[in-house]
Amino acid sequence: MARRKQSDLAQRLETVIKTLIPQRDTNAEDLGPMMRAIKAVHSATDHTSTTPEDLERQRNAQELFARLVTPSLGIRNDALNIHGLPAEWVCLEHGHDRRHAVLYCHGGGYTCGQLGYARILASKLALCTGYDVLSFEYRLAPDNPYPAQIEDALTAWDYLMYMGYGARDIIVAGDSAGGNLALELCLKLKEQGRTQPRGLVLFSPWTDMTASGKSYRTCRTLDPMLTMEYIAAVRAAYTGPDADWSRPCYSPLFADLRGLPPTLIQVGTNEILRSDSERLADALQKSGGYAALEVYEECWHVFQQMPIHRAAEAMEAAGRFVQRLM
Repeated sequence: MARRKQSDLAQRLETVIKTLIPQRDTNAEDLGPMMRAIKAVHSATDHTSTTPEDLERQRNAQELFARLVTPSLGIRNDALNIHGLPAEWVCLEHGHDRRHAVLYCHGGGYTCGQLGYARILASKLALCTGYDVLSFEYRLAPDNPYPAQIEDALTAWDYLMYMGYGARDIIVAGDSAGGNLALELCLKLKEQGRTQPRGLVLFSPWTDMTASGKSYRTCRTLDPMLTMEYIAAVRAAYTGPDADWSRPCYSPLFADLRGLPPTLIQVGTNEILRSDSERLADALQKSGGYAALEVYEECWHVFQQMPIHRAAEAMEAAGRFVQRLM
């Protein structure tokens, strides 16, 4: 029964995406149905383009993908506005823990990502932890470059403080650029002399905007989603084309990581950002912190979004990590 449901979902994904999203540079024979679905989100337009038209199409593709794969049974989502910042609580309908919360920072290269897209992993985080999950729609580049996203993350953090949560009651999670944002939020809290969250959960975090890790070369032909051209385009949109990407405010890998909370990092073997995760785990450990690195074979960038067995395993591992911390 489970296999038939997964096969049916894969066929639905293929049918809708082939109908609505023109794919570029995709050899359908090289990728399975799930991989074609996720690749379509990133190849709906010229992935190096940050024109308003192409960004709109990319964002619409993400929203379509989210509607197809977001868990719905037993999940409730409630929209709110935090001083002009669109946000959403994603909660279990029954049996959730009201004492703790997850603050989730969505990915999308800092140029894409809305609440609907964030709802995929926000729902899965609620399911695997039993906690209410707050996601927020931070401002996007290139219209809103750095540091707008950091400011919005602080706004969401301060809202949780205002609601009566203590810093130690909160897990901060993020994927891809959202992993970058989660780390930068912790570094900003450290700079301000404030208490760190209880822990970090990072899915394929983007930690090195200089792209100096070896996986940018060794995984170039393995990665079904990301390319160096895409990295260069969204990086320039976020920081400007002439930024020093080794600065810790852009690349948390090069920051003073002392005092950051215990961290779980998950990454796939087939992604160009693999080195970003491996080097972050090493840097956290060398700084005296705790970092657990989980590398999933034959997996791609933020594979946890997909309705597949390995994603379920990864989310279960994230839930166990959070429960051990709490």
